Amino acid sequence: MSGQNLDQLCAQFGWKIADEVHGAIGKNAENHITKSLGILQEDGVYAFFLYQASRGQREKPGADRLRDQAKELLKQAGIDGFAKTSDPLAAVRDHLAGDLDQLLLAKRLLEQALIYARYHAKALEG
Repeated sequence: MSGQNLDQLCAQFGWKIADEVHGAIGKNAENHITKSLGILQEDGVYAFFLYQASRGQREKPGADRLRDQAKELLKQAGIDGFAKTSDPLAAVRDHLAGDLDQLLLAKRLLEQALIYARYHAKALEG
């Protein structure tokens, strides 16, 4: 993680999140991303991943893509527990929740990427 520009990483993943969620659920992408950002800000990283897992049939394809991109962002940022896991809920429960500094960094990175994704999604919807 040393020397890595984390804002650039958030911008790259913000674009990927918007593109993939928009491709999966179309015009509802901005709404889903905005709701996900709200859950993250109010309830934290574990609730954010749990929210993605709990989506119904209509939002599920977009939620799965958002979850996968969020997991990859945290992996590339070097956040503990995300290097080898396929289950982000387990990574948060078993690793991240025990390290407050890493947990706050992960939350901040996800917030920034979702802010960028929300504006990218709005631009995609024209």
